[in-house]
Amino acid sequence: MAKQIPDIVIGRLPVYLRALVQMGQEGRQVTSSQELGERLGISAAQIRKDLSQFGEFGKQGTGYNIEFLSKQLSEILKVNRVWDVAIVGAGDIGRALAGYSGFSERGFRIAMIFDNKPELVGSEAAGFMIKDGRQLRDEIAAAGIKIAMIAVPATQAQDVVNQLVEAGVRAILSYAPVHLSVPAGVRVQNIDPSIHLQRMTYYLE
Repeated sequence: MAKQIPDIVIGRLPVYLRALVQMGQEGRQVTSSQELGERLGISAAQIRKDLSQFGEFGKQGTGYNIEFLSKQLSEILKVNRVWDVAIVGAGDIGRALAGYSGFSERGFRIAMIFDNKPELVGSEAAGFMIKDGRQLRDEIAAAGIKIAMIAVPATQAQDVVNQLVEAGVRAILSYAPVHLSVPAGVRVQNIDPSIHLQRMTYYLE
């Protein structure tokens, strides 16, 4: 199913899920594509079209049951379970990621953090002992971890990614400002704040 559905649609599902969870926390039970769209700045038609790719979740005139739709989207995104995640890079970004509590609320658990600097190995970051980057491949493979986040210099990023792939990682969130090459079957999502800032400055006077 995932191969047949545009990635841009998949990218909107977590946004819908986040809004639905917030509605549920507000004590809401039912919503509509119109209301959801107003919250998110997305047209109601687009939301209905996106959701219809996965089946029928609501009825015309009655809207969507928030708890049911949240559960369905969690299953589609496979976050109805807890995924262990490895972090590579124990600098400022890596430490911030390790200490971020929001991951556990959305199906992700930080399991280990690595760095190759001798002065950092063995020290603590957000309650985790920083592991030696030279053991990255063996430790991640042994733990069966499929997801990793990297916050390393651009010059080191491709080598780190190669090791992660060899260890069995299939999903990588990269904070390194560089394009990364991965084999088929491995997904890379890049986060570069400067790129987003440059995109916004285009609109400034």
